[in-house]
Amino acid sequence: MSNSLTAMRSAPRFVLVANLFAAIVPLACGTIVARAADYDVGSIHIAQPWSRVTPKGAKVGAGYMTITNKGTTPDKVNCVSDDASAQCEIHSMTMEGGVMKMRPVEGGLEIKPGETVTLAPSSFHVMFRDLKHPLEEGKTVKATLIFDKAGSVDVEYPILAVGATAPGTASGGGMKMQGSGGGMMRMDKH
Repeated sequence: MSNSLTAMRSAPRFVLVANLFAAIVPLACGTIVARAADYDVGSIHIAQPWSRVTPKGAKVGAGYMTITNKGTTPDKVNCVSDDASAQCEIHSMTMEGGVMKMRPVEGGLEIKPGETVTLAPSSFHVMFRDLKHPLEEGKTVKATLIFDKAGSVDVEYPILAVGATAPGTASGGGMKMQGSGGGMMRMDKH
């Protein structure tokens, strides 16, 4: 009986130590991952919104997410406003003659019924133009998205490290401003 009593007394201590260890190890390793909330508005589901750190003096930043239309009719999304920049827009990114071009998606990005569209680096993204301040790791950007049919929703984009390719992945990779082929990036003015 004394062995079972000792085991019972040490169990809470073991649980405390295990929980403490689980909290400290990610801090020591620098691998804390910001957890993004999912959002639903009408028939639209938004998953894993996120952004990346911008260097001091940068005029633009970007937001990424996955949008699923669970409805029976197409819907279009636009960015109305955000708390980090003067203007936000949905942009496309294409390569033309070795030049990466970003352009606003006029009229909004369409999501067809049953379709999932991923906004990611080197693809469609939310462009935060004329940043008021650098985007800093561990903070968030709050943006208001509006869908033609589903309505509007405020989305928080956790800001991940420079070079992050998605939440939960290691830094590195992602969009490069100039590749080994000598291609350059240009954002068309409008």
